[in-house]
Amino acid sequence: MAHKTVSTEALVTSWRRISDTTQTVTVRWPQQHSFYTESAHYSPLLVIESLRQALAVLTHTVHDIPLSHRLGWEHIRSTVDPVALGVGPTSPSVELTITHTKVKRRPGGSVHLASHVEATRDGVALGEAELLYTTHPPAIYNRLRGRYADARQAFAQALPLTPPVAPAHVGRSSARDVVLSPTSTAHQWQLRVDTTHTVLFDHPHDHVPGMVLLEAADQIARAEAQPQAAIPVAFDTTFHRYVEFDRPCILTAEPVEPDAQGRARALVSASQADQVVFRTTVTTEPSGTH
Repeated sequence: MAHKTVSTEALVTSWRRISDTTQTVTVRWPQQHSFYTESAHYSPLLVIESLRQALAVLTHTVHDIPLSHRLGWEHIRSTVDPVALGVGPTSPSVELTITHTKVKRRPGGSVHLASHVEATRDGVALGEAELLYTTHPPAIYNRLRGRYADARQAFAQALPLTPPVAPAHVGRSSARDVVLSPTSTAHQWQLRVDTTHTVLFDHPHDHVPGMVLLEAADQIARAEAQPQAAIPVAFDTTFHRYVEFDRPCILTAEPVEPDAQGRARALVSASQADQVVFRTTVTTEPSGTH
């Protein structure tokens, strides 16, 4: 139900009902993770991945949405306390208190949902998020996706793997985990899609997952902060269109005004076939302060 085929990547362990609109979902983070831990910290995107899996479970168990429905994000606004991302000696327990403020069922079977999430780690505040997302039944989803509806076929049409930027430049230790390729233009990258990466792609997809786009934004924010090491602490993201495997996706970054706390921010935009497909404002803090 968490939409993961590799059991070790499934994080949700249980959930309980608080009210008709609110549930608490418990997830267990591994003490170390091959992708979501770098040095002494968990990636802030592990919080969003935990939330993604929790929402998938609740849509089926609480809102009676069939397993065959496809869940797609529209907007995510999330913040995290970097102090709470430190890797400790044991596997931490994370609780997500999820309140659905809107569940609108549409003719044809699609459901539009809005949720607010508060996250704690071993009882300590970790972060919060607000999400808008939709689930579509197969008939509607396949009609939306057209010739890309067949996941295995779309997956097989992925462009050849492009070279990575230097891993250390984007906060990574392995080239395998880099999702950006350099271009000849400053502050611009091509999305690097490695369909053999077992964490980002543990099964065939008909489009590039949102988590891959967020990882690209995370890596861009770290690159833009160079030579200072930084950690993303907030994302304000809109998903405009599906990102396809069979054509290049170009990402650009531009600075925007610091937030109210004086923290640096960058606007990351992705385009494909001359259309904006994804946009997020990423807020960072110097990682050496935690």
